[in-house]
Amino acid sequence: MSTLKNITRRNFMASAAVAAVTASTLTSTAKAAGTSNKFKLKYAPSFGMFRQHAGKDEIDQIKFMSDQGFRAIFDNGLMGKPKDLVDKIVRELDSRDMDLGPFVLQGIGGKSFVTKDKEIRQNIIKTVKDGVEFAKRAKAKWALLVPGAYDNALEWDYQTANVIDNLRYCAEICEPSGLVIVLEPLNAWTNHPGLFLTKIPQAYMICRAVNSPSVKIVNDIYHQQITEGNIIPNIDMAWDEIASFHLGDNPGRKEPTTGEINYKNIFKHLHKKGYEGVLCMEHGRSKQGKEGEQAFIDAYRACDNF
Repeated sequence: MSTLKNITRRNFMASAAVAAVTASTLTSTAKAAGTSNKFKLKYAPSFGMFRQHAGKDEIDQIKFMSDQGFRAIFDNGLMGKPKDLVDKIVRELDSRDMDLGPFVLQGIGGKSFVTKDKEIRQNIIKTVKDGVEFAKRAKAKWALLVPGAYDNALEWDYQTANVIDNLRYCAEICEPSGLVIVLEPLNAWTNHPGLFLTKIPQAYMICRAVNSPSVKIVNDIYHQQITEGNIIPNIDMAWDEIASFHLGDNPGRKEPTTGEINYKNIFKHLHKKGYEGVLCMEHGRSKQGKEGEQAFIDAYRACDNF
């Protein structure tokens, strides 16, 4: 009888041990799966990109993005959102260890940075001061700025000098807080004719002249494919002055794999260089509905698989 009890007890202990090992293995596997689900780079969707899956609520959208493996978001219009909503967004991003990409401080507008007009300069200074205060509340690191249109009545080099001077005023305001203004060159051929800043080498020259950690470049790869191409060599040449990226394939300005840009190679290159900033997914979808949203995610999975 005693022997039978011992055998039964041994069987029970062995079964318990197997169960424990199995549970531990499943837990480890689950953790590993969660970890491997994260993208290698911080691709940042914007609000509304996954509305068919996540609904209209911004917080639910952040949760969905995080669950899909995205490690950042961006919102060009964040500065115009209600304070209580911005606070909720910031708390949710903090809880999920997600970064916030550049918000728009100044969009396209008319002639501004290319002039020496005192009233325009005062407006620029006020805009930047407002941006610094907002960035503190939103825990934002970057604010996007477009220097506006060029002036047909003024020699180009004088315009460049004026842009540099105006940006030095901006840098003086931003440096104490650590906020970084990112200048965005935009293409004149397809989307934005008449703007002063169009190319990465041009933006690089201006940043070098301003010579401040608070004035850098956001490299919009969609725009730069149109204006100059030579994407990876230009990234390397301007590397010290690039703080962020915008994404979008060309032609069409949709998700990667829908156009001519080899995003897989570009992402691999950025990862190899140790890039840890945000890559804002500033483009549309090639398909509508839930199917289109899933195809959008799948395209980034394919390009992140290097």
